[in-house]
Amino acid sequence: MARIKITAFGWVPPFARGLVRDLRVRWALEEAGLAYEELLIRHGDPASEVHLGLQPFGQVPAYEEDGLLLFESGAIVLHIAERSDALLPSEPGARARATSWMFAALNTIEPPIQNLAEIDLFYPNEEWAKQRRPSAVEAVNSRLLKLSERLEGRAYLEDRFTAADLLMTTVLRILRHTDLLAKMPVLDAYRKRCEARPAFQKALADQMAAFPKDEESDAPSGGGGSGR
Repeated sequence: MARIKITAFGWVPPFARGLVRDLRVRWALEEAGLAYEELLIRHGDPASEVHLGLQPFGQVPAYEEDGLLLFESGAIVLHIAERSDALLPSEPGARARATSWMFAALNTIEPPIQNLAEIDLFYPNEEWAKQRRPSAVEAVNSRLLKLSERLEGRAYLEDRFTAADLLMTTVLRILRHTDLLAKMPVLDAYRKRCEARPAFQKALADQMAAFPKDEESDAPSGGGGSGR
C-alpha cells in the first residue's frame, strides 16, 4: 500500500491550535483506518520551495500518495471519503446528499464563521471591526439557526456519521472563542457528539503533539487563516 503523507505546521499561535485544517485530514484518515506520515512545516522553515511544490499557496494541509498530490482540506477529505464506507454511504442517493452537506459546511457555514473569527482574533481593537462585528454575528446566527433546524431530532446530518459531519464539526469549532454555539443547544450537543469519537480524539492529540509545549506565542496580528 502506498504511503500517505500530509503536511502540517509545527508551530502556530495558541489560539489556532486544534483548529488548523490538517485536523480534518487527520480525522478522516483515522475514521478510514488509513495510516499516514506527517511532514511538519516549521515556523520560518527555509525549505519553502518544497512546501510550495506541495501546496501552491503555502498553506496546510497538502496530501501525497503514490505520486498523487492534493491540496485544500475539503478536496482531500472527499478523496479519502470516496474510498471509505466509514465516511460516505455506498447508496448513491445517500452518498450524494452527504456530499452536498460537505460542500455546505465549507461554502455556506464556514465563510461567515471565519469572517467573525478574523474580526475577533486579529482586529478586536480596530474601530471598523467593532462596527462590523454585530452584522457579522447576525450572519453567523442566521446560518446556525438553519443548521440547528436541520439537526433537530437528528444525531447527524444524514442517517449516520459521514464526512459531512466531520467537516461541519471542524467548522463549528472555529467558534470556540464565542458563546454562540452554547446558545444553540442542538448544535452544541452535535459538536460534542462528534468530538467524542475516538478518531477525532486521536487526530486532535496528534495535531497538538506537533506543537512545542515550551514556547510562548506572539499575540495574533493581521492576516488570514492557518490553512485550507
